[in-house]
Amino acid sequence: MNKSKLHVKTGDTVKVIAGDERGKTGRIVSVDTQKQRVVIEGLNLVTKHNKPSAKNPQGGIVSVEAPIHASNVQLVDPKSGESTKTARRKNSEGKSERYSKKTGEVI
Repeated sequence: MNKSKLHVKTGDTVKVIAGDERGKTGRIVSVDTQKQRVVIEGLNLVTKHNKPSAKNPQGGIVSVEAPIHASNVQLVDPKSGESTKTARRKNSEGKSERYSKKTGEVI
């Protein structure tokens, strides 16, 4: 699979628009551009069973955030607080920048 840029990046606040967590918002912890998936803080929790090891002699069950496909999240504009579609354009220096399609402002 190709390694392309996504419409969101680490640290962005996003709103989940599909799946069990639909309607909830959170901050992106990590992004996997290869698989086009994002991990959101406190959302899409799954239980993981840990086998006892030298580090964790007790073992046990822990809740871990599972990745969500990037197409199921929408960026929340930091200025207005509304979810918005984004696009890319070149600025005056020729660098690529993300902007809100709703307001036209750079994000």
